[in-house]
Formats: sequence, C-alpha cells, structure tokens
Amino acid sequence: MSKGKSTKKQILDTAVRIASTFGIQGITIGKLAGATGMSKSGLFAHFEKKDNLQLEIMKLASENFVETVFIPAFKKQKGEERILAMFENWMSYLNDGQTLPGGSIFISASFELDDRPGELRSFVQKSQEDLIRNIAKAASLAIEVGDFRKDLNPDEFAKRLYSYVLGYHHYKRMLNHPDSDSFIRKAFCDLVGDARTENKKHKEIKLKVAN
Repeated sequence: MSKGKSTKKQILDTAVRIASTFGIQGITIGKLAGATGMSKSGLFAHFEKKDNLQLEIMKLASENFVETVFIPAFKKQKGEERILAMFENWMSYLNDGQTLPGGSIFISASFELDDRPGELRSFVQKSQEDLIRNIAKAASLAIEVGDFRKDLNPDEFAKRLYSYVLGYHHYKRMLNHPDSDSFIRKAFCDLVGDARTENKKHKEIKLKVAN
C-alpha cells in the first residue's frame, strides 16, 4: 500500500469511529481535521468535498462489516453452523467499542438518510439489501443441507433477523435496557428453533455471545 493510500486509510478509520458517535451527517472536514491532527487543506486533497468523505466512510464501514461478519461465517459449514457464526460475528461487530464506539453506522445512517435521496442514501440502501439477501442465502443453504425445514421462507427468516438486530441496537444504545443481550439471544434462538427440521427441534443452540 502506498503512503498516500495508507494515510487515507488511517483517516477513514478515524472517520468511521467519529461517524459511529456523531452520525454520518455529523461528520465534517473540520471535525476530522481536529481528530487526525491534519489540516483541512490536507483532508480536502484526499476527499475534495464532504459528500465524497461521507461515501468513503460508508464504503469502509461496509468492507469492515463484510470482513468481520460475513467472510468468517461463510467459511463455516453450510447450514445452521453458518447461521450461528453469522449471528455471533454480528453481535461482536455491533459491540466493538473501539471500532464503533457509538454503534452501527449503517443503522444510524438508515434513519438519517431515509428521506434524503442521493448517492449516499442509495449506497446505504443497497448495502442493507445485500445484507438481507446474504442472510436469506445462508438460510436457503440450511434448507438445502437439511438443517432447516423445507417450507421455511428464507426471505422472511432474513427480514425477521434483520428486524431483531435493529430492535436490539435501539434497546441497547438508546434505551440502555439491561436485558438487551438476553432478549436478542432468545429471539434468535427462537427464530432458529422454529426454522429447524422436526428431528432437530430439541437440540440445544450454543452461542458464543453474552447471555
């Protein structure tokens, strides 16, 4: 990686942390300059305008999510094992206080940008649609290998899991609910239990996430 690309990556890593706390609309060249110790003119040389900076932040956040959540999960065996790994990775990702001190950028950006058409909103929308599609794909493979029942609707499974995570994020971050982790764990286990084939219904679901 060239020095210029390395510097830009370091800037964006800092920007992701700031955007996690202040939101994608709250990120500014001035705020980023203060956090990185760079001049505004130096940052402008990398991004030229705020819109470019915001889009680059969301692209890096998307890459981080895929590398942290999906790539390790899709290395697991097809079926329930992959679904469990995906969920465990997702919870770890959301609760990484160093990388995302304020929680998911994509969840907050979904609220910030829902009525603001443009390239940034389109990117966030597509990223979330891809996320749901990948969950549905994993559920389809679980049906294929016999872990999930044949009449399960993979798209519905994916939408329900996505909705549970959105609710979890809100309960934990905004409402500071002490039972947030146990709630999401139970909701996920119930979702998987309902999706299973009859002969697997009573098998214990072991998760490597907080109770």
